[in-house]
Amino acid sequence: MDDLSAPTGREPALAAVPHDDGTAPRALVIGATGYIGGRLVPRLLAAGYDVRVLVRDATRVGAFEWGDRVEVFAGDATDASAVASAVPDVDVLYYLVHSMSSGKDFADADRTAAETVAGAAAAAGVDRIVYLGGLHPDDVDLSAHLRSRVEVGETFLGSGAPTLVLQAGVVIGSGSASFEMVRHLTEVLPYMPAPKWVRNRIQPIAVRDVLHYLLGAARVAADVNRAVDIGGPDVLRYGQMMNGYAVEAGLHQRAIAALPVLTPRLASHWVNLVTPIPRSIAMPLVESLQNECVMKDHDVDDLIPPPSDGLTSYRAAVRLALGRVEADAVETSWQDAEVLGVPSDALPSDPDWAGRVVFTDSRSATTSAPPAALWRVIEGIGGENGWYSSPVLWAIRGWMDRVVGGIGLARGRRSKGRLAVGDALDFWRVEALEPGTFLRLRAEMKVPGLAWLELRAVPDAAGSRYEQRAVFFPLGLAGRLYWLAVLPFHGVIFAGMARRIAAAAEAGVTADPRGVREHPGAAPDPVLSSSPASP
Repeated sequence: MDDLSAPTGREPALAAVPHDDGTAPRALVIGATGYIGGRLVPRLLAAGYDVRVLVRDATRVGAFEWGDRVEVFAGDATDASAVASAVPDVDVLYYLVHSMSSGKDFADADRTAAETVAGAAAAAGVDRIVYLGGLHPDDVDLSAHLRSRVEVGETFLGSGAPTLVLQAGVVIGSGSASFEMVRHLTEVLPYMPAPKWVRNRIQPIAVRDVLHYLLGAARVAADVNRAVDIGGPDVLRYGQMMNGYAVEAGLHQRAIAALPVLTPRLASHWVNLVTPIPRSIAMPLVESLQNECVMKDHDVDDLIPPPSDGLTSYRAAVRLALGRVEADAVETSWQDAEVLGVPSDALPSDPDWAGRVVFTDSRSATTSAPPAALWRVIEGIGGENGWYSSPVLWAIRGWMDRVVGGIGLARGRRSKGRLAVGDALDFWRVEALEPGTFLRLRAEMKVPGLAWLELRAVPDAAGSRYEQRAVFFPLGLAGRLYWLAVLPFHGVIFAGMARRIAAAAEAGVTADPRGVREHPGAAPDPVLSSSPASP
């Protein structure tokens, strides 16, 4: 895998152009902890840019390998003062924010954020805004999410700051929601009853090519203010994408029946049940497939030449993404996107609990394993490794959550052996992490209250001690009744979990749904590259 800082045939033409005084141009990335933003930032750094990021939660930046190499501003894109503080002396502003998982008011939120950023950028004299929008046909009734993305692009184009809107369709890469939807639909269903949009033509694009265009957009001439389409070399039907995935994954071709009765809402429910993609994200993805999304022209080639080694074919993008998944080197993932509408407040310190109802369940177990061995088991919990107790009960709880529109257990985790603050972990979110000693998870399943799970590895004279605590703040009577209803299962789930985690650390193995295997350990950091080996 090539490092972006080395000449690979793609990068030299995309390197930053220093100012006349020799200083590096500054790039501001809004949405830096998202799927695309988390990949763009290290490539901007490697290309020679000074990088500044505006993020809602500054602690999440520290979870990235590049976190200590960027200037961090904390704030929301709708916060005028936060945006105004981040835009001075910025040469190029990347706007990579959209409301894929927002509720009914997502369009208003998108509009407010775009207007706030556009106004601040124009006032500060930002040389270039780059916005990644959605590929769409003209003169048709677009879905609400696509309409909103078009409106955001138009807001930037009318801001007075030169803007380039890159309009992309289905993005294929390890960890992308579109790739995961294709992947799981194909792997789970040997026969696919599908909506009629499986016959629509789509022009997917590899994530590495999206990054190529984003880097190139920073060097577009100052007088360019327009939207352009970007896409890969293949135009396919969605059914062909599924069967192309099947070929690369070594599966049999899937029989696909297009049914006119599956509305976008019904189809999103179907995707929610058979893939890890929750309904809140599945809905905009499904809606975006209602119309054919093919590049109307190739004007982008006059502004940003395609990669010298050519654009990545769909099959090649799938093959590279599968390689990343197999190597446990997924750089960013849709899984780690913030889920709106779920609890986000951190667990207050114990003294702050005074005056409110709090239920706790505390367990501990000792093991002769050293703390480091115990920590490896703790850090590898969830996902394929499971939760070390009553997998049937955990699965039932996950399905209950999916049925009511939650994210369920199927979301899994980005890496098999590494965790960072902000990572998704099944229906939990990593809220606090002290490597080697402490992990706190915040519940994102649908419950009548707020819930956390703490796991700790403590040195002990005999080896180490595993400490586990579940904390629940009930919401009204429903919350109290919920705790009482699940209380009988805690003795089975939580007590068994503590015993088995301690035993797994002692044995040096991790429980796996497919049997017992060696613990994956800490895999090497993924190479930050847009080279062919880095989908």
